[in-house]
Amino acid sequence: MPLKKLFDLTGRTALITGGSRGLGLQIAEALGEMGARLVLSARKADELEAACARLGEQGIAAHAIAADASNPADIARLAATARAHLEEIDILVNNAGATWGAPAEEHPLEAWDKVMNLNVRGIFLLSQAVGRASMIPRRLGRIINVASIAGLSGNTPGTMSTIAYNTSKGALVNFTRTLAAEWGRHNINVNAIAPGFFPSKMTRGVIKEFGEQTLARLAPLNRLGDDEDLKGAALLFASDAGKHITGQILAVDGGATSY
Repeated sequence: MPLKKLFDLTGRTALITGGSRGLGLQIAEALGEMGARLVLSARKADELEAACARLGEQGIAAHAIAADASNPADIARLAATARAHLEEIDILVNNAGATWGAPAEEHPLEAWDKVMNLNVRGIFLLSQAVGRASMIPRRLGRIINVASIAGLSGNTPGTMSTIAYNTSKGALVNFTRTLAAEWGRHNINVNAIAPGFFPSKMTRGVIKEFGEQTLARLAPLNRLGDDEDLKGAALLFASDAGKHITGQILAVDGGATSY
């Protein structure tokens, strides 16, 4: 098969949570440019509309569904509505996530639950719903989880205090491996991207506190991620080019986890 054909997503469909901005929108641009029809989901309808308009300017068709990916009823509605719009869901990108900064001894229970409900439980429920309704019956599917290098290690002492976030992303790493092992027999590939520091709404406070240059020096490439750096990894996992890759965690972090 020609190399371009391996990466071609023409005729494929994708549901992307947290797709209205940041990393989710970056992934949407990559999959849409290669021909996938898209459904984007996030909590805020106005941000979704703006994202779909931006994609439309690039010739990418996208439909928006406002939903709270931590709410089981919203998750069920999202899965059903997205499938009705796309007919079937070939690619699921679990990108929606939340963080909370507080020392472990002071971390509020409600904040812990908020992070876990969105970053772990919500991903389980949506993957289960999409897998059961659309991927398993057709023996076809790609699931891409957006984890974090925070799920691969603890924090450097004296820097961030994000125990719930790190724990949730560590859980997502093993969720990815476990689901890949279970659903491989259904011809469903499950992989995760683990970004390092990318400027985003979620990382804005950390970048402001420690400075972009300080954070950049944590990686051998001495830079933060940009608006293009997740596109290749997402396309690899979504396309036929990655059909023999499953259960893998790919750090896209400028080499920060190479030490």
